[in-house]
Amino acid sequence: MAAVAVLVLLLFVGYGSRPVVFSGRGGPEFPHTSAGTAASVLTGSHAPFTDQRTTLAGGTKIGMTTYRGKKSGFTGKVWVWAPPQYYDPKYAKSAFPVLIALPGSYGYPYNYWIRGDLGLQEDVARWTAQGSSLPFIIVMPVMNPGPHYHDCSDIPGQQKMGAWMTSDVPDLVRANFRTFKDRDGWAFMGSSSGGFCALKSVLQHPETFKAAIVSGPDIVPDSSLWRGHLKEKQANNPQALAQRLIDRHGPEVYLAFQVGTRESRGEMAKVKQFIAGYGHGPVRTRLQVIADGGHDGLSYLRGMGQGSMKWISDHLRAPTPAA
Repeated sequence: MAAVAVLVLLLFVGYGSRPVVFSGRGGPEFPHTSAGTAASVLTGSHAPFTDQRTTLAGGTKIGMTTYRGKKSGFTGKVWVWAPPQYYDPKYAKSAFPVLIALPGSYGYPYNYWIRGDLGLQEDVARWTAQGSSLPFIIVMPVMNPGPHYHDCSDIPGQQKMGAWMTSDVPDLVRANFRTFKDRDGWAFMGSSSGGFCALKSVLQHPETFKAAIVSGPDIVPDSSLWRGHLKEKQANNPQALAQRLIDRHGPEVYLAFQVGTRESRGEMAKVKQFIAGYGHGPVRTRLQVIADGGHDGLSYLRGMGQGSMKWISDHLRAPTPAA
């Protein structure tokens, strides 16, 4: 498997007439130290930052870095955006919640949530200002090592994409940003195959992640690479993972499903079937039906603004400004 060069970020935010330069690991004006026990202690080396796109949200930038995961051994692209509040002196010692945003299709060689025509970062900044979203650090990794579905899993004999997504990517973020130690500050969002990854990751690792926005998802693993590994495939099946969580009585997870009315009847039916079968006990669910919505990112963003984003935000930890 060819190693993929990855990039993370140089962020600039304007306050007053003077731009603040932030490398994503701490500059002289905003050291990465956090008050209280909820915030993680930054460890590890500096990631090399390269800015990619300036957003309309306070002049913040999306950037990327090359990262080789210690658990997976995979090297892949990770894009990161921090909200304007991250650079506000009032929050200089506060941790921030993290939203890992995943695309549909292969999620390779890039993550489409970085695109300006979708405007995820601008929407999150706007929703935060309106009080309907937390000011998330948005992390956008590649999802597969190439044009082959790995179902966000450690399929025997293949790249360990489950470890990449649920261990290595969070480790990179914890090492370079002020994040919360506990699961109350960690969530996923994803569409289609990315929705499957978001759903599976939260159900498989509820001790690390608490919530997900799951849009037009696959519900069961369907990679051709599972052939000959049925036991391992079932261990990565969201249905089995949800039942296991129910049987052991928690911890609670919050799954905000989204389906557009212009999607196939099969999309809506499989989501409703999952909610009916597993949406009880510690598996808390919500369904956002997106009127005239299709199987696409713009429709799913519209649904997030109509309620999904506020619902998961209400169950996650917010940053705390200085008194």
